[in-house]
This record gives sequence, C-alpha cells and structure tokens, in this order.
Amino acid sequence: MIYQTLLHIAIFQGIVLGLIILRSNFFNTRANRYLAYLMFILSLLLLNLALELWGAFQHFPILRFIDDVETAFLVPVFLLLFILNKGGHAFKNSKVLVWLYLPFGFSAIIGLFEDFDVIADLYTIPDTIQPILELLNNVELFLAVFFFPVVLVAAYRFLKYIKQEKDKSWVTILWLLVSLIFFSWVIAILIRFFYVYDVSMTMKIIALAVTFFIHWTTYVGIYKFRLSDNREEIRAILNGLSTRISKTAIPEKEKLTSDNPYFTKLELLFKEDKIYTDSRLNREQVAKELGISPGYLSQIVNQITGSNFSNYLNRYRIEAVKKMSLDSEFQNYSLLAMGLESGFTSKTTFYKAFKKFTGMTPSQYQKSFK
Repeated sequence: MIYQTLLHIAIFQGIVLGLIILRSNFFNTRANRYLAYLMFILSLLLLNLALELWGAFQHFPILRFIDDVETAFLVPVFLLLFILNKGGHAFKNSKVLVWLYLPFGFSAIIGLFEDFDVIADLYTIPDTIQPILELLNNVELFLAVFFFPVVLVAAYRFLKYIKQEKDKSWVTILWLLVSLIFFSWVIAILIRFFYVYDVSMTMKIIALAVTFFIHWTTYVGIYKFRLSDNREEIRAILNGLSTRISKTAIPEKEKLTSDNPYFTKLELLFKEDKIYTDSRLNREQVAKELGISPGYLSQIVNQITGSNFSNYLNRYRIEAVKKMSLDSEFQNYSLLAMGLESGFTSKTTFYKAFKKFTGMTPSQYQKSFK
C-alpha cells in the first residue's frame, strides 16, 4: 500500500513539475525544457508499472501500446541535452544529436508492429517473419545494453562546461542518480537474458528508486537549481493550493523603466565588463550575476528594451563587430574572427544575426564604409 502510494505521488509530481516548467515564464528555458521532458518520461515509466499493478492491462489491453514502446531510451537523451544546454556547449545545436532518437524510433516501430497484430488484431504476422522479429528484439536489447552507458558517459563529459559550481554540483548528483537507476536496469535485463528468474521484484525496486529521484528533484533539486527562489512556492503549486507568485517574487504588474537598478547593473555588465563576449553566456548565468530569477530578467529586458534577452545579447555582439570592422587595428582580422571574438559560436549564427540587425551581410556593411 505504501509502495503504491509513493508511486502515485511520484507520477503526479513528475507530470505537474513538467507542466510547471513548460508553462511558466519564470521556469521555462531551453535547458529546463529537457528537464521537463525527462520528468514526463520517468512519470510515464512509473505509470506503466502502476497500470500493471492495477491490472489495467488485463482489462484494457489497448493500454499495452504505451507499455510496449521503450520510452526509457529517451531518458539518457534528455539528460544529455539538459546538460549540454545548461553548460551552453556549442554541440547543443549539432544536427548529429538527432541520431540519439534512433533507438527509441527503432523500438517504437517494432513494438507497434507487433501490437497491431497481438492487441489490435489488424493483421496476422506470418510465421516466416517471426524469426526476423526475434532478431530485431535482440537488436533492441543490444541497443539498451550499450546505448545507455555510452550516452550517460557522454553526458558526464559535458558536466565540466557548467560554470556555476552550485549548478554543477546539483546536475552532477542528478546525473549520478539517473545513471545508477538505469545501470541497474541494464544489469537486470542482462541477468534476465542469461538466467530465468522473476524480474518483477527487481523492476519494482528500480521503480521505487525512480520515485525517490522525482521527489528529490522536486523538493531539493529545483530549489538548489534555482528554478524557483522560493521552496514554499513550489510546494504550494504542487499541492494545488496556489499558482500565485509569492510576495518575494516579481510583481506581475510591476512597471519597469530604464532606471531599474537591475537593468542599470545589466547595462554595466555588458558595456563595461563586456560579458557578451563569452560564447557560453546565457540568460540563467546573467540572472545569477544580478541576483534575480531568469524570468525577472526576461521581464526587465522585454519591458524596457521591447525585445527579448537573445536579441539584447546579440545586439551588443553585432555592435562590437561593427566597431571592429571599421577599426584599422583589426584590418588583418577576418570578419568571422571578429564575430567569434564577440561571442558568436559559429559562422551561421553570426551572419544570420548580423543581417537581422543591419539588413546587410558583414562584408556588405564593411564595404559600405569604404
């Protein structure tokens, strides 16, 4: 009874936490979105176990469709993408990352193909195809055994790019917990493959570990990770008691002007310290430097400049390139080198941003002054 109660609470918390992150302007960042997706997938995995305990699969076989697709393949993927975006590494925009979804797609095709026969009874798979399906299922097992460790190790290597020690410590613990859970899962699969034994109890223990992971992420990790500056507010939202921002947070109807002290400090950081030259700079880092939440920083920039933080950041970088391109001291530098020196991470992003703000390519702009 206690086990099922913990399971139900974790499912609820995981779903609500994901929705809070995705729907709130204060929490929603690119990195946090992958954390939300991770919570959704873990909640779905726990829901599958809960449905089995309830006997729902026997009464409603159609539910097997969501159980037979190994959504667990997405867990290390979302964890890696979360760490990449949190650290601001340039690889986060690589098209190669799309291939990480291949094992999940492979699993989904096999699972659905079999379920359309066994559950939906839309067709009958010929006996001649069965050996091929068995081979493909073994390939799926092979992917599970090797895919999880490889992606989790890759995620660990990117932890070093997270600059803030507090964030790095929290995310490292998150990585460690997920790794322990899924290495245990892989080991259980391997043992089951070579020895016949009842794996259900092992899976229940692993599921219990997942429930505690979700509890930890909700009540400890989020607070330390500063998705919210107020722990009580998190609890109130999760309990459905209130979705109102507390008095210690940002007033929704606050009128912001250029003499706002945080905006003044923001301008100094950009004009004097030139923090925009850091290619890994993001909204979260700047917010922490100012001692405010990322949501409040966005509110300040949006109301005072009439644009978003990304445009605010790129505008300073473009202005820096414009000055260098017209300065004789930089005449031996290429325009791309100037762009990279100003904080852009690639030629594509630099040229796209420059044309957006000036209506010209960098070379056209430089030639117009000759």
